[in-house]
Amino acid sequence: MYYLKYRPKSIAELDNPKARELLYSILKKDKNLPHALLFTGQRGTGKTSSARILAKAINCLNNYFSGKSQELDPCNQCQMCLNITNEAVSDIVELDAASHRGIEDIKSLIKEAQFAPMSARHKVFIIDEAHMITNEAFNALLKTLEEPPQRTIFILATTNPEKLPDTIKSRCVIVNFGAVTQEDIITMLKRIKKGEQLKIEEKTLALIADTANNSFRDAAKILEELVSLNKTTYEQALNHLYTKDNKQLLEILLNQDLQTAIDWAENFYQEGGDVKNLISFTLKTAKEQLIDSIKSNNKTKINKLTLILRLFQRAYQELRYTPNDLIPLELAIIEFYNSSKPH
Repeated sequence: MYYLKYRPKSIAELDNPKARELLYSILKKDKNLPHALLFTGQRGTGKTSSARILAKAINCLNNYFSGKSQELDPCNQCQMCLNITNEAVSDIVELDAASHRGIEDIKSLIKEAQFAPMSARHKVFIIDEAHMITNEAFNALLKTLEEPPQRTIFILATTNPEKLPDTIKSRCVIVNFGAVTQEDIITMLKRIKKGEQLKIEEKTLALIADTANNSFRDAAKILEELVSLNKTTYEQALNHLYTKDNKQLLEILLNQDLQTAIDWAENFYQEGGDVKNLISFTLKTAKEQLIDSIKSNNKTKINKLTLILRLFQRAYQELRYTPNDLIPLELAIIEFYNSSKPH
């Protein structure tokens, strides 16, 4: 997979400039490294990749932290760097809180944290989707974050920092990755294009970046999908990623009836259209039209577009849990017509 193959291996390779700046700032603290970090930001902005890079940097055998150079980045050549990249170091522990969120999971992690590192300079615990941890488990983790064992660092990563208890956040140095820009994503796509020797127009890369919902991961997956389907021209990519015949669902919602919209969505799905990309594109276009409508003070259109943004944002989030991508889309369409019709 492109996203895994071209995942950054050093801070310098991070496509998110804000993340680069923040990580270098943290590593410059040297012996005053924070014992607990909270990485926040939208999905696909490089939080987990950055956590792994930080774990390599502070354990590298050839860089600043080894005393052998002034380079803060990991060398990616020493045995420790290679082992961490290959997930073969017991001192670097990753926990997916989406599936390991309970008190027993966290107690096991806390117990493991009490032991000194076996081979690395620092033990690093990376907890992804940290907002999924139960309150009981957070309470158990709190004392360890207050009084962490020596040479142990916790990195919590989340897209929803507001769901973490304030007591946990107050014990962490918060690193906000923010939202990546279209230019950042295009930079990553060009790196993949060069590595794979792809023949693809720059405006197609811009189209992919525009569709990727500010996510490096999604952009890499979309590019790989287009390449595998041999749909790399701009027109081919546009038709595949958005709507057949270049028609936009938003136009139907604003100007036609419910049955037309439902029929269109059904046909789109049956013909292999990507619902996630469709919703993302509709959100983007609706936002652009909302700005124009506010400027022209078109109150009727403002109300409709605001409702579409709210309903389609919810539908996008529900795609993570549905067995059929068409269901959240059609529910959003139905609710839009039910809510916007005159009473």
